[in-house]
Amino acid sequence: MAGKTVTRADLSEAVYQRVGLSRTESAALVETVLSEICGCLASGETVKLSSFGSFVVRGKGKRVGRNPKTGVEVAIEPRRVMVFKPSNVLKARINGGQAHDEDDEEA
Repeated sequence: MAGKTVTRADLSEAVYQRVGLSRTESAALVETVLSEICGCLASGETVKLSSFGSFVVRGKGKRVGRNPKTGVEVAIEPRRVMVFKPSNVLKARINGGQAHDEDDEEA
């Protein structure tokens, strides 16, 4: 199920072909958007893209882990991790269906 990996260059080319900006302007636009998303996440903000999903930064506390080879316990320091939660629209699109509103499911 290994598919093609989409790169920044691929995104820039798609912007170039669909929006009509020059290749240089398209690349700059893609870089600006990605840079803004990275900056927001680095400062701890949530990035929510409607009909796509949310990028959330969560904190993980200090805990004790174990080396699976030796069994020796190791302290794991607290850290921040980024989690992506896809929207229902994206989930439906991936699975080839239509997105349902939560209100429709109750009826």
